[in-house]
Amino acid sequence: MITSAKKNPEQAQASNRILLGTEIIGDINSNGDFRIDGHVKGTIKIQGKLVIGEKGSVEGQVLCENATVSGEFKGKMQVIELLTLMSTSRFNGEMATSKLSVEPGAEFTGSCSMGAVVRDLVKEEDEDQKEKTA
Repeated sequence: MITSAKKNPEQAQASNRILLGTEIIGDINSNGDFRIDGHVKGTIKIQGKLVIGEKGSVEGQVLCENATVSGEFKGKMQVIELLTLMSTSRFNGEMATSKLSVEPGAEFTGSCSMGAVVRDLVKEEDEDQKEKTA
């Protein structure tokens, strides 16, 4: 964390939390890290790390740099670098990631695409956004 704070001090301070008992329905965009211990239903696009805590749940689409899932996820997740499924996680849906780490006890139902596929998907998404704004 210290090296990232030196490289990009704005991102080091952009840490967000959704606490247990909080429910958000809608889209989230952030340049920093995000921890979810409550419930989120919608689209999450962050440039940092997403952490879904043991009591947290996310339903919808996610695009992020890195992710650690300890709680529940339903939907489609695209992780550019590393996706970690902890032993308490319950993942139901599609995942696309460069690297995957799964602890014994993690529950996974769905499909997984790994490797260069994620970078291609992110590039296609960026190109689509540019066309829409032009």
